[in-house]
Amino acid sequence: MRLTTTFAETRAAMRTATDRIAGLVPTLGYWHEGHVALAEAARRESDVVVASIFVNPLQFNQQADLEAYPRDVDRDAGIADAAGVDVLFVPDASEMFSEPPMTRVSIDALSGGPEGERRPGHFSGVATVVTKLLAGVQPDRAYFGRKDAQQLALVSRLVRDLSLPVEIQPVATVREFDGLALSSRNARLTSGGRAAAVSLSSGLMRAADAVDAGERSAAVLVEIAMEAMERAPGVRPEYAVVAGADDVQEIETVDRVSFLAVAATVGDVRLIDNLYLDFDEGRVAPDRGVWLQEPSAVYR
Repeated sequence: MRLTTTFAETRAAMRTATDRIAGLVPTLGYWHEGHVALAEAARRESDVVVASIFVNPLQFNQQADLEAYPRDVDRDAGIADAAGVDVLFVPDASEMFSEPPMTRVSIDALSGGPEGERRPGHFSGVATVVTKLLAGVQPDRAYFGRKDAQQLALVSRLVRDLSLPVEIQPVATVREFDGLALSSRNARLTSGGRAAAVSLSSGLMRAADAVDAGERSAAVLVEIAMEAMERAPGVRPEYAVVAGADDVQEIETVDRVSFLAVAATVGDVRLIDNLYLDFDEGRVAPDRGVWLQEPSAVYR
């Protein structure tokens, strides 16, 4: 695996042949099995796999949260190499933003909702840095996890709106053995917080059971998810909402591809999760994600 620090060096490393399909896995770093799943999906579908690590300051609303984000490039490089990554792009701030950017990318219609209201400017920061990565690296495909449903909707739309020559490939959420969605933030949970955090996913799984039993009311699914979080000690629920997968607008009935999203703070760690509600031959099919059978690398 080759490590690069500039866009030009990265493009040179991946374009050794003109007919190679390049897949990009953009990350904030501190890799775990969720990142590995993205890299493995890219490996299956691409000739060359590029992964990026950049803790994007534009998408953090609080300086303390930015500073607390875990970082260990040597650790990440080992995991990425084992996952089949060919080029690991680790730019510093001066490569990404040689001066404060005057250009911002925003999609107002997809930047609100319960998540955007609580994180003003977050999705503009995501859209700006993703656009910069896609323009600078120039991959054929880019891989994003379903764990952040609103981010996935936003990235998919900006690619369509700007006619960027890249395919956005969604990858199922990876969950720990008890259902907790994998996140680098999980490493900051105390033992008690880790146990309580499972309430986010347990509520979603109960909602999935209700959907399998025929429930289609968004209000009922929201109530199931909220109740699970409210009953967990030390968990401060922020929201539960059912929204369309493409437009992120709240819906009352599950009659299209949508997702049930939740957010809560556990101790001082803010967590998000969601349950995609896909359609398979007219039947609603909850995407429960991929579950690990052993402890995650996020704790190692």
